[in-house]
Amino acid sequence: MAVTIKDVAKLAGVSPSTVSRVCNNNPAISQETRERVQKAMEELGYELPASNDAGNVQAIKTIGIILPPSDREAYENTFYLKAIRGISQVCNQRRVASTVVTGKDYDEILQSIQTLHRSGSVDGFIILYSRTDDIVVDYLCEHGLLYVIVGKANELSGQTICIDNDNLLAGREAADYLYSLGHRRIGYLGSKNDFLYASDRRSGYQLSCLLHQLPIREDYCVEMNSVSPDGADALLSLLRQEDRPTAFVVSDDILALALERVCHQIQLSIPEDVSIIAFNNSLYAQLASPQLTAVDINSYRLGQESAHQIINHAENPNLLTTKIIVPHRIVERDSCRRMD
Repeated sequence: MAVTIKDVAKLAGVSPSTVSRVCNNNPAISQETRERVQKAMEELGYELPASNDAGNVQAIKTIGIILPPSDREAYENTFYLKAIRGISQVCNQRRVASTVVTGKDYDEILQSIQTLHRSGSVDGFIILYSRTDDIVVDYLCEHGLLYVIVGKANELSGQTICIDNDNLLAGREAADYLYSLGHRRIGYLGSKNDFLYASDRRSGYQLSCLLHQLPIREDYCVEMNSVSPDGADALLSLLRQEDRPTAFVVSDDILALALERVCHQIQLSIPEDVSIIAFNNSLYAQLASPQLTAVDINSYRLGQESAHQIINHAENPNLLTTKIIVPHRIVERDSCRRMD
C-alpha cells in the first residue's frame, strides 16, 4: 500500500497540512518541524506528488464551511445556523471570506470540495460535524488541506484541530439531573446516524445509569430521525409500556419536539407524565410547549473558536495542534418535574 501524507503526519506528529507545506518549501515552517517531517518522509519512503499547491498559502483568504448532507434538516437545525453566525462574525473581524458547502450526500459534498480545491478558491475548511468513515476528511488529509472539526476526531486525533463539547460529561449530567429529581426509569432518545456527538451523549447517559445503579435497558433507548415513522412507532411502543420511562434524555431539541408530539398523541402530559431534558437549547426549546429544559452547548462559541483556530493555524503553521472544549450548561425550564 502506498505511503500517504497521513502516514507522514502521524509519524512526524504534525498535521497533514503541515506536511504539505514542508513539501512546498513554505517559509513559515520552522527548521525543526521541517527536519522532523523530512525525516519521517525518508523513513516511510514517501514520494512527493507531482504538484501540490496546498502549502503555498501563508494567509487564509476564504474558509469553506462544510455541513452534513441533507435536503432540508441541516438548514432547519439552529445548531448549524448559530455556528455559522459565530464563524461569520470572526471572519468579518479578521477580513476572511467564507462559503457554505453541502449536498444531498457525502459524494456530492466531496465533489464540491474537489472543485474548490482544484480552483484554489478556498484555503481551509471548517467541518460542522464529526462522524466515522468520512470520505470528506480522508480527502482533506490525503491532500494536506487545512481543516478544523467541530466535534471529535475519529482518526488522527493527535494531528487534528478540534473544537468540541464534552458530550460524554454532558450526557451524564443530563441523566444525573433527572435522577436528582427522583426519576428512576430514565429513557434515551437519540439521532439515528453515525455522528460521534450522539454516541457520546448516549454513553454519558448510560454511565449515569451505572453510577446510580440503574439498569441499562435497551428497550429504553430509541434512535430515530426527526421525521422517521419507524422511530415514532418504536417510541409509541415504549411509551405504551406499563413500566415506561418517566423521563427522557434527548440528544437534540428537534427530536424532543417529536417526543412531545408522540406523548400528546397518546395523551401523556409533559412534565406530569414524562419529563424531558434535551440538547442544544435552540429556538425550538423556547418555542416548545412546555418550554424545554435543555443542555446549552454554546453553538455560537463553537463557531467562533473554529474560525479563530483555522485562521491562526493558517497564519502560523508551527502552532501545536489545538483541542478546545467549549463548556456546556443546563438551562432549567418547564419540561421536567420532581417525582413525588
